[in-house]
Amino acid sequence: MAPSEIRIPGDRAETLVDPAAYAGPRIHETYAWLRANNPLGVAQPEGYDPFWVVTRHADILDISRQNALFHSGDRSTTIVSAAGDARIRQMTGGSPHLVRSLVQMDAPDHPKYRILTQAWFLPQNIRKLEDRIRTIARASVDRMLASGGQCDFVSEVALHFPLHVIMEILGVPEADEPRMLMLTQELFGAADPDLGREEKETADPLDMGAIQGVLADFYQYFAKISAERREHPREDLATLIATSEIDGRPISEFEAMSYYVIVATAGHDTTSSTTAGAMQALCEHPDQLAWVQADPARIPGLIDEAIRWTTPVKTFMRSATEDAEVGGRAIAKGDWLMLCYASGNRDETVFENANAFRADRSPNRQLAFGYGAHLCLGQHLAKMEMRILYEELLPRLKSVELAGEPRMSQAVFVNGLKSLPIRFVAA
Repeated sequence: MAPSEIRIPGDRAETLVDPAAYAGPRIHETYAWLRANNPLGVAQPEGYDPFWVVTRHADILDISRQNALFHSGDRSTTIVSAAGDARIRQMTGGSPHLVRSLVQMDAPDHPKYRILTQAWFLPQNIRKLEDRIRTIARASVDRMLASGGQCDFVSEVALHFPLHVIMEILGVPEADEPRMLMLTQELFGAADPDLGREEKETADPLDMGAIQGVLADFYQYFAKISAERREHPREDLATLIATSEIDGRPISEFEAMSYYVIVATAGHDTTSSTTAGAMQALCEHPDQLAWVQADPARIPGLIDEAIRWTTPVKTFMRSATEDAEVGGRAIAKGDWLMLCYASGNRDETVFENANAFRADRSPNRQLAFGYGAHLCLGQHLAKMEMRILYEELLPRLKSVELAGEPRMSQAVFVNGLKSLPIRFVAA
């Protein structure tokens, strides 16, 4: 048990592991309290191993830049109960991970696997995709405007636009996109009553059996893709993954499947969440809509602020490989740490008027894409997709407002809007 001066009160600790808290203001209220009163404390919710809770921008950066000292792969990279961790290790024969993607890797493997696909996502290469992405964005806007002035922006636009982009890059047929979307929602929304695969009554908010089932479906699908690409290579990312080698040997089937899953899920889900979050902000702040519409060159600022505001990846876990000090606190070897990106992005010492949505915010030192070796591989693609969509959409809107209550998904790891009813007038 942590000493009293660093221990986080029980109610605050429970909030950190409650998926429902992330679907409303409760998590941000807890983050604000922690930043003010105990910005680097120890939480021990019932049923969980104790973990440090890192809520300040500076401390998150400090940990993220020290990849040899704070590992991703030694323990679970997402918060999981002690029982859940035991179940995973039972399933995997001792590993804390159901997948082994870039997210779960450390050096020397991480840089070797990252460089396999890194070139695909460099700014100079994704610029070649701009015309195709603009065509997809224009079609999305056309469908929205044809809806008669009212729609659910999430289900009609935000979900499908980035999904279609990444599936084209990956090489998944358009007919299979609904399946990829469903599996992504079941994986990231496992604890959400609307998105999770199974209704369950369990002490653990995540049903590891259901998650394993979702991953098995992903693996089964991509095993066929992988075999087909080895037989008939194409100019797509699936071919690259299927035929990649590390140190002169083909990557394992498990790691190839994990690579497919991370691209096929994170490659669109977080972009969808930020795209929807930007629209919600414009509905709630018509002055911001007018300001951005007055000059299309302001759209990148809107996108950066939407990324900060939504921060779809709420938390990642790290573990200390040696005794260390962060923010004046002594971290012991083996300690588990929760990096709270959504808290860092509301840190009052970094962001003036941090709880206000400001498309003109500059500089905007948001850390939603992470930092250091694990900086999001697809950040440039995500920003370009959102910029292009809003370049196509905003000139064609006269006004937009909420037409119902926005609803967020319930998830501790990755979450975002699952419904955003809007009413609009076309220009």
